[in-house]
Amino acid sequence: MTQIDQELLKILVCPKTKAPLIQQGDWLYSTDPETRLRYPIRDGIPVMLVDEAETVSDEEFRRATGSTPKS
Repeated sequence: MTQIDQELLKILVCPKTKAPLIQQGDWLYSTDPETRLRYPIRDGIPVMLVDEAETVSDEEFRRATGSTPKS
């Protein structure tokens, strides 16, 4: 697992929603509960392309972000 520099993480946002991101393992999770997107980190580089994002389940979103998605 590559840890993203905290200063970089402070300025990165979800390209679709502009929500802040948090890192869990080799993924950056958008904190937007409506989209529940996560972006991969490949070879230490965040891949911030909406086409590369995955939508996660409500359960995974809660586990990764500690948030409750909107119903």
